[in-house]
Amino acid sequence: MAVTADGRRAVSASAHGPLRVWDLESGQIVCTLEGHTLGVNAVALTPDGCRAVSASDDRTLRMWDLESGQTLRTLEGHEYWINAAAITRDGRRAVSASHDRTLRMWDLETGGEITTFSGDGRMLSCAIAPDGQTLIVGDDLGRVHFLRLVEADKTKPSVGATKIVVLDREELGR
Repeated sequence: MAVTADGRRAVSASAHGPLRVWDLESGQIVCTLEGHTLGVNAVALTPDGCRAVSASDDRTLRMWDLESGQTLRTLEGHEYWINAAAITRDGRRAVSASHDRTLRMWDLETGGEITTFSGDGRMLSCAIAPDGQTLIVGDDLGRVHFLRLVEADKTKPSVGATKIVVLDREELGR
């Protein structure tokens, strides 16, 4: 479940059906978001409340237009179900955490994958700090990974691609 910043709408995900956009004042369904072929585990909203990104067991993320209910793009690359998704404060990027042991960052304008972080455990949750560069991901081995997005220097092609580096790891008690 996710609520728009203005508090007017909510989007609900379901393991057994489509996503639904709700008007919180009336309690009525505004539209239904259909397209995933398996259950949806998470949904995140852009700061303007106009778009959503959903994470599904069908190994895809979908970006939705919340006014029309249409899929704007499908993001593919994970090899197993996707457990969580988060969107940057500027609404231009998203991250997804998957059972395939990866955290992936996506460009929402192009639908392209920007970079990937691979871990030892299945990735269960993720968040993006307000700076848009610090990523936090939890795995099924009881660890929280604190990561930093390091941008490629676009003025120097030899520098290499954008990458994710580990800042710290915390082992949680079981």
